[in-house]
Amino acid sequence: MAIGVKALPFSFVAHFLAVVGAILVLIWCIVFRGGLAWEDTNKNLIFNIHPVLMLIGLIIIGGEAIMSYKSLPLKKPEKKLIHLVLHAIALVLGIIGIYTAFKYHNESNIANLYSLHSWLGIGVISLYGLQWIYGFLVFFFPGGPTTLRSESLPWHVLFGMFVYILALGTASLGYLEKLTFLQNNGLAKYGAEAFLVNFTAIITILFGTFVILTILSQPQQEDDYSYTTI
Repeated sequence: MAIGVKALPFSFVAHFLAVVGAILVLIWCIVFRGGLAWEDTNKNLIFNIHPVLMLIGLIIIGGEAIMSYKSLPLKKPEKKLIHLVLHAIALVLGIIGIYTAFKYHNESNIANLYSLHSWLGIGVISLYGLQWIYGFLVFFFPGGPTTLRSESLPWHVLFGMFVYILALGTASLGYLEKLTFLQNNGLAKYGAEAFLVNFTAIITILFGTFVILTILSQPQQEDDYSYTTI
């Protein structure tokens, strides 16, 4: 299935939203939350790395990786390599981001994996990793037989969309969870920070929406490894 609109306009909107989202999460964590630190007596600075890496890494760079097949006017091998590398970067940043959440919890004597957000987060990063490994082995190196690749492609795309949508939902739960904690500890419900967090969540969802619209639209140029098989 594909809608009868070229991918490029949708991807331009997604790129713009990606920049806005990255700026907003950095303003939140640096200006309002005090900054980022790998080691610090203020353990909240360690946690601040988590939303930054999860949004910029898994959501934004991961979304750019998904769109690369539709929005880049390049040949198939070049698009495949860009797709693979961007997903690898997103996966690594996501793993580091999840590690910082565990690090913050452990150093602050807070229990791990008690919330739906954390359960889904572990599921997302695990499925993301499995998807990347399968894609690398079947479509890149050593590469599966032509029949396997052609039969796997629609499922690879659909599973990738599922994981990405799940990641968007998990991120939204994360914003809600953190903002609820902050408000329970005295943050003004109608203050600037609360509005900033909610707007960041909305931008995240809108970015994901335009990523999906991009991959459901017509590519810049057709090839047998495009997303037109959906």
